[in-house]
Amino acid sequence: MAAGVGSRVSGLLGRFQPQLARPMSGGAHGEEGSARMWKALTYFVALPGVGVSMLNVFLKSQHGEHERPEFVAYPHLRIRSKPFPWGDGNHTLFHNTHVNALPTGYEDE
Repeated sequence: MAAGVGSRVSGLLGRFQPQLARPMSGGAHGEEGSARMWKALTYFVALPGVGVSMLNVFLKSQHGEHERPEFVAYPHLRIRSKPFPWGDGNHTLFHNTHVNALPTGYEDE
């Protein structure tokens, strides 16, 4: 009797042996088509996407200069508690005189 139960248990456990590869892993889908798929995605999705982005930037740059907003000295903006460690201490690191205002206003006005 014990031998019969033992063989049934081992038979049931034998059905559930661990698999060598996980069923959802990349190796289960086959390696032969993955390089071809990524190459096709590069040529037909990524490169046209870069081209459309370049066209968008080019067309946006054709509109010319935009008007900068009027300077309003809000008390909570452009607070300088200590000078910047570069230049004269009042200009930011990537300061643009046309776009970035100083605490007193635009430089060229």
